[in-house]
Amino acid sequence: MTFNLDAIAYTWIVMILLILFGIFSTRKRSMVPKTMQVLGELFVSKLYDLTEDALGEKLAKTYAPLTIALFMFLVLCNWIGIIPHLEEPTKDLNTPLSLGVLGFVIAHYVGIKSKGIKDYTKEYFEPFFIMMPLNLIGELAKIVSISFRLFGNIMGGSIIILVVSHLCFSILLPPFLNAFFGLFVGAIQAFVFTMLTIVYISVQVK
Repeated sequence: MTFNLDAIAYTWIVMILLILFGIFSTRKRSMVPKTMQVLGELFVSKLYDLTEDALGEKLAKTYAPLTIALFMFLVLCNWIGIIPHLEEPTKDLNTPLSLGVLGFVIAHYVGIKSKGIKDYTKEYFEPFFIMMPLNLIGELAKIVSISFRLFGNIMGGSIIILVVSHLCFSILLPPFLNAFFGLFVGAIQAFVFTMLTIVYISVQVK
């Protein structure tokens, strides 16, 4: 067993930044919000609405905090690589894989809780008994799919930036690529990962 100390350190930096953001966005709240409060309310309201659309009002109250925390953590993990001498924790497969396992466990926990163990287990044997191994593999494949999608896009973007930076002496193109893959692609991949997690939960509930 090996530990990527760099990834662990960058993850702690992300968590500290999120804690500070939470403190400053909720401190001295007022009816006329300041910048930090506006940003905090924007994240919460938009992601809560998306969770409510996918899971319904009752489950949204329980799982919207997961949606908000997961997206904010991932988007900051993907953006932190823009800062010189820092790297994205999501470039280490352990980070997206652990989050994929977390979403998998939560989704199936919700499925068992809402359907009961009998009806939940019965779904693996549909439409025929012999389909059980394929249904089981299909569920496990979701972990691989959601994790490797995030890992591949973040790692691929870093490799492209590295190669172009060595081959191109332009002072404009490498920073432009860094901003594109760091900000735009990083935000998109964080959103996709978060919504897929919510969709997996929604599928287990219905």
